[in-house]
Amino acid sequence: MPMQLALLHYAAPPVVGGVESVIAHHARLFADAGHHVRIIAGRGASFDPRITFVPLPLADSQHARVLHIKAELDRGVVSSAFTALRDELVAALREALHNVDVVFAHNVCSLHKNLALTAALHQLHAQARTPHLVLWHHDLAWTTPRYRSELHAGYPWDLLRTAWSGAVQVTISEARRSELAALMRLAPEMIHVVPNGLDPAQFYKLEPQTQALLAQTRLLDAALILLLPVRITPRKNIELALRVLAALRADGMDAVLVVTGPLGAHNARNNDYFAHLRALRQQLGLEGAAHFLAELADGFLPDAVISDLFRLCDALFLPSREEGFGLPVIEAAFDHKPIFCSDIPTLREVGGAFANYFSPSEDPARIATQIRERLAHETTYHSALRARQRYTWHSVYRKHLAPLLASLRPQ
Repeated sequence: MPMQLALLHYAAPPVVGGVESVIAHHARLFADAGHHVRIIAGRGASFDPRITFVPLPLADSQHARVLHIKAELDRGVVSSAFTALRDELVAALREALHNVDVVFAHNVCSLHKNLALTAALHQLHAQARTPHLVLWHHDLAWTTPRYRSELHAGYPWDLLRTAWSGAVQVTISEARRSELAALMRLAPEMIHVVPNGLDPAQFYKLEPQTQALLAQTRLLDAALILLLPVRITPRKNIELALRVLAALRADGMDAVLVVTGPLGAHNARNNDYFAHLRALRQQLGLEGAAHFLAELADGFLPDAVISDLFRLCDALFLPSREEGFGLPVIEAAFDHKPIFCSDIPTLREVGGAFANYFSPSEDPARIATQIRERLAHETTYHSALRARQRYTWHSVYRKHLAPLLASLRPQ
């Protein structure tokens, strides 16, 4: 059932900043999951038609009144101007949070950039006038030496180092969790860790067609992505690739294979060959692991999409019985990817001493062992796999945000 979610911060996109970027990604992920999302911030604008932007000018850390009061607070002065601003923000927040099920307050209760906003949120929370409250700590004022001269004992500064009763505490790393646990005298297990993430489509500037293929195949969920960028024709020896994939998976590796090309255009028997490959795929139980993009796209994929797939894959696998040149070996080299290919003269010529060779008639299990042993020492592969499994925004949502949200769902 959709929930009403609010994300609160001093600013939001298009304002540029690390926290602002995280908020934008969280908001999109929540919207993708079908929730109703609003962002409440002092500065910003609407950036997605599914996400409501609620301007709250006095939440802005750069608002003139906020800056004046912060200068007083930095000197240890809690004036009537602070109290008046806090009370105005209480009323404004109450209206902005109407009908909200969960509010995620990003850095508002971690930093002293707008302590009137912190105090207003605390007052509403203490009066049980807020929905579920999640305090999202990117930075901690009280553990940052450069802020020490601006912090003082007592109210409202102590709000930044006190565990608010009933609020959910979230940090973005284990290191921050340790800091927060010590600061607030909390058991570390009482604090959730939800890391930041990366959007591969944005980072790689992936083509729309590539993004559509990823959505259909879920390639990035795999532990090993083998790329076979060839047309479907018998001399490419694709059946060996399928058998090697089956051997890898039989040994417990979550490997997938991507065959990019269409059927060879100059031999009618290629239709029979493709039917043979699909039957073999079914026989080997590889329906969700061996992806023939000819089944998902008509004709040749554009060069830009092939380039995307080279960037996304973990290794090139080229088991051809015959090649005139072997351009994929060069493409993989340019993309810093391990190369596993047939030991035939042409591929030896282009791959040199840097490819991993096997006979095109080799036992598939032996080739699978060769791949595993080679990748066991490939630190770039393991680094990429770790990042893919832990730090894409979709993995962050699946492993962290969705369970957190489920724990806050009204009973």
